Amino acid sequence: MRIARFKTKNGQVQYGVLEERSVNLIEGNIFDEWKQTGHILPVNDVKLLAPVEPPNIIALGLNYKEHAEESNENLPTAPVIFLKATSAINHPDASIILPQMAPDEVDYEAELVVIIAKTGKDIAEEEAHKYILGYTCGNDVSARDCQLKIDKQWARGKSFDTFAPLGPWIETELKPNNCELVLRLNGSVMQKSNTSLMIFNVPYLVSYLSRCMTLLPGTAIMTGTPAGVGFARKPPVYLRQGDKLEVEIQGIGILRNTIIKEE
Repeated sequence: MRIARFKTKNGQVQYGVLEERSVNLIEGNIFDEWKQTGHILPVNDVKLLAPVEPPNIIALGLNYKEHAEESNENLPTAPVIFLKATSAINHPDASIILPQMAPDEVDYEAELVVIIAKTGKDIAEEEAHKYILGYTCGNDVSARDCQLKIDKQWARGKSFDTFAPLGPWIETELKPNNCELVLRLNGSVMQKSNTSLMIFNVPYLVSYLSRCMTLLPGTAIMTGTPAGVGFARKPPVYLRQGDKLEVEIQGIGILRNTIIKEE
């Protein structure tokens, strides 16, 4: 089932169950009790939004072996955790803004994103699936000069406005541990991998993170990116105005965004 968050023509923000050409409006709270109303809107009459407004964005670094190697980092013995500001959330088909403060070394990172369904603490790994609403595509956009050279920590470089596109919807029936993941830049494949190659898989991550912090409904967990990022290429490839990005995950769909400069 695809659960979408969208804005209608009259400006209302609502949830619905997405079909091929229509969306069935939802009544209630997708993190509690809800039902389909039978009120149908054509897909062309709505604008898709990021599928959640998360209370936290928890992200994983170096969770694919080849990405750790291209970054000249040792393989992690435990999940490498960082946070992105929730104000970085961005929508499908929206613009990613190259910030005036740091426009020159902005990079892409295609990621599978877990959406948490209910409050959880100290979750057993075998119980993790009970706390997951579903999955979406994400792009952990990163200003590498801030991250790696200037600040030498990750908060600012990962958290500029628009640096966390999510979407296009939540897929509730995905089996997350064997999904092809691709990122295309202007039509060229830059990243291509499979979630089976994660160092720490989804159930382990949910359990591990829940022992660090209480997982709240709507929390977005960005599970890490595979090899092929821009800064590791020779020569490096950074995002420029007019570039078009696509993150595609098997069983979910395609998250598309365009790059613009901050005025």
